[in-house]
Amino acid sequence: MTDWNTSWKASVQPRKQRAYVRNAPLHVRGSFVTSHLSKDLRQKHKRRALRLRVGDKVKVVRGTFADKTGKVERINVKAQKVYITGIELIKRDGSKAMYPVHPSNILIQELDLSDKRRLGTVKQQ
Repeated sequence: MTDWNTSWKASVQPRKQRAYVRNAPLHVRGSFVTSHLSKDLRQKHKRRALRLRVGDKVKVVRGTFADKTGKVERINVKAQKVYITGIELIKRDGSKAMYPVHPSNILIQELDLSDKRRLGTVKQQ
């Protein structure tokens, strides 16, 4: 599977699933940067997950920085990584670097509803 296929539905084979993600164009990769909502938000908005946005308050659920909360500072759609304030590595020379977190390891605690379009997608259902 060298090219990305719009009509491709699903496969049981992990290699084909990975190839789909790896070869996906940027406008489709944006939909991969989604994360689950907290229980309160899930009940309020009647949705399980939403696309992450800069400004959302999130909690890291898994990994080295589990149980830490912060705001989404930057999103790398191409690499499917999220950078959160307060979650940084201290390098050997003493400087700090932002630590990339995968969206599946994040739980959205508070939504940034300052954008009208985002407000529309949340109220859509």
